[in-house]
Amino acid sequence: MSETPAAPAPTLAARAYDVVEAMIVTLKLPPGHVFSEAALSRRIGIGRTPLREALQRLAAEGLVVALPRRGMMVTEIKLQDIFALLETRRVLDRLVAGQAARRATPEQREALTTCAALLRDTAARDDLDAFMRADHAGDDLLAAAARNPFAAQALAPLHTHSRRFWYQYRHEGDLGRSADLHARLLDAVAAGDPDAAVAASDALIDYLDAFARTVTFGVAP
Repeated sequence: MSETPAAPAPTLAARAYDVVEAMIVTLKLPPGHVFSEAALSRRIGIGRTPLREALQRLAAEGLVVALPRRGMMVTEIKLQDIFALLETRRVLDRLVAGQAARRATPEQREALTTCAALLRDTAARDDLDAFMRADHAGDDLLAAAARNPFAAQALAPLHTHSRRFWYQYRHEGDLGRSADLHARLLDAVAAGDPDAAVAASDALIDYLDAFARTVTFGVAP
């Protein structure tokens, strides 16, 4: 039996995207921050051509905007948009969760179980940045397992905006509860239970909606 071919190495542009996206999500590039392409290239150690491609992708996803003769600016977080974002995520996340539970390979199910344990571990250690990386990895695993590139492409920027919102207002949230809800979703998918996966996805969105209402209106979940 032939071995599964290894995934191709990411391009420099993809690497630049991942680095800058993480910097935006964790506020190392905070909302409203203005920067030049040249300065950011030096900061992350990636050339300007792949960085420019990454920035174009981030601009298309609403995370940066070009400022004539000034460079680029990280977009502000708009509280009024978060509920529409979560409304859209609910539909797409349910689709991905259910399909991933049906379609995941044994290797993907093992990876999902490992990621669920990592989410709980990072929360127990109160390691927020490690939790954010594990959360991102979990989203990527679900998208790959669902085998629906259109849903994956639509969801990726919504997850990025959600992570940035959560990180910005993290002191209003409960890291342990968030980690447990994310982990339950991954565990349900790994178990091959579409109904439980969809229910876990809805429970996560319910929590995020309550969290957003706390931030926006001061209403406790």
